[in-house]
Amino acid sequence: MDDAGIKVIATNRRAQRDYDIIGTYECGMVLRGSEVKSLRDGTVTIAEAYGKVASGEVWLHSMHVPPRPTVAAAFAPDPDRPRKLLLHRSEISRIKARVEQDRLLLIPLSLYFRDGRAKVEMALARRRRKVDRRTILARREAELEARRAMSQAARTHDRDAR
Repeated sequence: MDDAGIKVIATNRRAQRDYDIIGTYECGMVLRGSEVKSLRDGTVTIAEAYGKVASGEVWLHSMHVPPRPTVAAAFAPDPDRPRKLLLHRSEISRIKARVEQDRLLLIPLSLYFRDGRAKVEMALARRRRKVDRRTILARREAELEARRAMSQAARTHDRDAR
């Protein structure tokens, strides 16, 4: 994503930790009434959200967009309703094939406004096993320790050279 005209609303940090990301797609969303203003307020939750392909359309389920307090309850849309995602037909068929054949999941990575339009970055992903997550965390911790040791040695070397 280039940063020209983009305002990030929400990110799914858990997705980077729990899934292996295989491919990403930028999707538009069909929103109702006051949902756009709720998104602009940044009161949306995408951590539990997931995508599904049904009858040639992609839907985003479990994304929570709370209604604005100024909207009458009769006109407020359901905060957890499925939202239709806008993609090209070829992308939808490609996603459907990958989800069915490779047993991949469709998860949101981030929600943002690009040039005033709400977009969601969806990813085809494979869930990591617990063992994989542990090894990744151990590797990250080892790299951090190595960097600390190298910077400490460099500081000691600089102090001794003076």
